[in-house]
Amino acid sequence: MDDHRNTTSNAIGLCLLPQELIQNIFLSLVLPEIVRLKLLNKSFSTIISDHTFVRQCNSLSNSTTWLFVYKKRWLRDAVLHAFTDRSSDRWFRIPMTELLKPVDFHGEDLYFLAASANVFLFASNNVREVIAVNLVSVTVKKIPPSPLGPRGTSSWRRSGMKLVTDSSGSGHFRFMFAEFVGNRPVLFVYDSVTDTWKSTEGEEKGNDGVLARGGNHVFLSVVHGPRESVLVASSSTPDCDVPVILRPRFNDAEGLTVGFNWGNVIDRLHVYGDGYMMIVKSDGENGSRRGLRVLKEVELWGLSLDGRKWEFVSCVSGEVMRVIEKRYGVMMGCLEEKNGIIRAALVSNCDGFWDMLWLSFDTKWNRWNWMPLPDCKMKGWNMAGISFSSGLTLQ
Repeated sequence: MDDHRNTTSNAIGLCLLPQELIQNIFLSLVLPEIVRLKLLNKSFSTIISDHTFVRQCNSLSNSTTWLFVYKKRWLRDAVLHAFTDRSSDRWFRIPMTELLKPVDFHGEDLYFLAASANVFLFASNNVREVIAVNLVSVTVKKIPPSPLGPRGTSSWRRSGMKLVTDSSGSGHFRFMFAEFVGNRPVLFVYDSVTDTWKSTEGEEKGNDGVLARGGNHVFLSVVHGPRESVLVASSSTPDCDVPVILRPRFNDAEGLTVGFNWGNVIDRLHVYGDGYMMIVKSDGENGSRRGLRVLKEVELWGLSLDGRKWEFVSCVSGEVMRVIEKRYGVMMGCLEEKNGIIRAALVSNCDGFWDMLWLSFDTKWNRWNWMPLPDCKMKGWNMAGISFSSGLTLQ
């Protein structure tokens, strides 16, 4: 009760300041904090809804990259944690339980699939449905089943799906994923404008390099093997062309390449996304009876210009590796590319304690950067999804 009174008193005191000063204070905050303030009282909502403030806020938010981690307790509270490269000292907490109440899943837990701008996708395992949540407009929408029918959470592969939002800020989005159907890669696309799915079989054809990494294309993984991968490349715009099947291989002539000699599978973690592949190498810890491993090396590979092979891009320097070297029992990761920056989050667990690391590589300057992420209080919780995103805006 006292906390509520203090919050109300502080809000009233802040409202007595000149509006221009209040807006400058709000602009120093990140968007999730601004959205919470907007819901606090009418005065704040009026200030934040001002067109000038919205324009200034969006210009800052568009260049901000977020890492979202969804954690939950079994059939209990679920929380979306958000970390931004603008504020490297803490996580921002976004309660999801109340927001997801309009969608009745009979007490079932949801799993976090993907995020882009203000839109977040979640999936249920028992009901086998996908829902879209807009954090800013506070709306929830069920997505109809794809042509493959209802899918459990284990059917969704992070590197095989992509959420693409409309850059106009309308809240419209397209959800894309690729799968083998009848031994052929097929692209499935859901459009929120028409509320319908479209499926298109990929075509095998040579390309002139236009489909190479970057540009307006989306690269979705279908399957990866020791020598060859299968990806589907498609335009990220609604009027997309027929998706193209890419089969990049490792060059056998390079006898030392990782693809040609993968070694012990336990010692390799492959993280895929947006036409890139990060290979995390580890060694078994001497004398360990608990299966612990030690992070030793991180390599980055990317599609060649013609999409026919994986090419070595860079590896994390020994100086940085000595800082980020760690013991772990299990590890997972996610990877994305945007505007020439490749970002990866590596999440590891050692004896029940979670640890997260943010790695980024600037392709223009050929430079690595890293950020140790603060503890987001994972003990006693389960991780139910992780994703990078950018473009959060006030609507």
